[in-house]
Amino acid sequence: MDVLPALEVLAGTASPRGHELALATRLAAWAGARWPELGWTVDPVGADGANLVAVSASGDAPGLLLYSHLDTSLSGDPVVDSPVTGRSVPVAPFSVAGEVVSGFGLGVAKGPAAAAIAGFVAAASALRGSPHRLTLLLASAGTHWSPFDRVVPSGVSQFLARHPKPAAAIVAKGGPPGILIAEPGAMFVRVRLDAAFTPVLARDAAEPPGGLITHLRTVLGLIEDWRAEHLAARPPDAVAAEVGIGSVRGGLPGKPDLLPGMVELQLYVVTVPGDDPAAVAADLSARLGAHGDALLVRVDAALVHAAAATDPGAPIVGHANAAWTAAFGAPPPPVTGWKGSTDGVVLRAHGIDTVRTGPRARPDPGDPRRDLIDVAALVRFATLYADIAARYARSGEVAS
Repeated sequence: MDVLPALEVLAGTASPRGHELALATRLAAWAGARWPELGWTVDPVGADGANLVAVSASGDAPGLLLYSHLDTSLSGDPVVDSPVTGRSVPVAPFSVAGEVVSGFGLGVAKGPAAAAIAGFVAAASALRGSPHRLTLLLASAGTHWSPFDRVVPSGVSQFLARHPKPAAAIVAKGGPPGILIAEPGAMFVRVRLDAAFTPVLARDAAEPPGGLITHLRTVLGLIEDWRAEHLAARPPDAVAAEVGIGSVRGGLPGKPDLLPGMVELQLYVVTVPGDDPAAVAADLSARLGAHGDALLVRVDAALVHAAAATDPGAPIVGHANAAWTAAFGAPPPPVTGWKGSTDGVVLRAHGIDTVRTGPRARPDPGDPRRDLIDVAALVRFATLYADIAARYARSGEVAS
């Protein structure tokens, strides 16, 4: 299988969210030269983003989508990423050492995407001449991003608006060891603390006393107390809730003699079925309103994707379970308490039965910005994707 050549192309070009056009173009040229019959198409998304789409079809058959994404959570620019990574030195390039690959962004996107490419090509070859419709989508903007920062067009949403809706989908994405049929949703919460503009030299006259930053410890404590109660009210099932403060912003780094008049916190909230953004915002706002000092608090919440699940009796689930059993020698273990959300929830929201599975990465001990993945795992999952696709096309059990 062509997993490693595909991964070398994927890892050779940076593809931060909304800036995947260069990678999609390079990948289309490479794949198109090898498999021109699969019609590798670059579909621009926004100003500098792009989906890569390929199709294998013969006869009249319900559509199956094999999905992964091109973008990475971090940009790949060490200076831009340093507030998260704590490092500003360049990341070492992609490398292969024996049976292990190492590089930036392999776990979140590029390892599973390479396995998806190889699996798609293998399935297209195996199904040649048989009724099937198999589409590969490597999407733009597949990682979550706060709408309170900037809006980037969604690659999967554009694909669904421009192409026939598939009956089922496989999400090629690292996750738990098994077949995931339920995923939590993604909500972003912005907490803004506002106060009057005051220079440090007038600190004693500031409202609230001492300025916003001196009260941040109290606010953070209140948020952590709210988090504990929020999670306790949502015991784990197939999916589990989570809350984390991922961004703190306030003041001017070059003018710390001015007390900030605004401090903004952004929270990522992993949602379970039934979570409502208005209720979350009201609940957290009430908790923070208990802070007695002269502090204006504003809380806004935006649900980007709701939690969703696929019916365990859907044909794609049965085919995925059977293929897993054939590949690993035992049925997939049950998954509970999963906290990772992908575009699988978008596909399910459009009525598309979806399963998720993929190779797991581990941090490179020499640089946690890099991931390690076993080559054997990439090949095994590429084979798994091809097997699921073949079973789905040949079963005769699916309905369009």
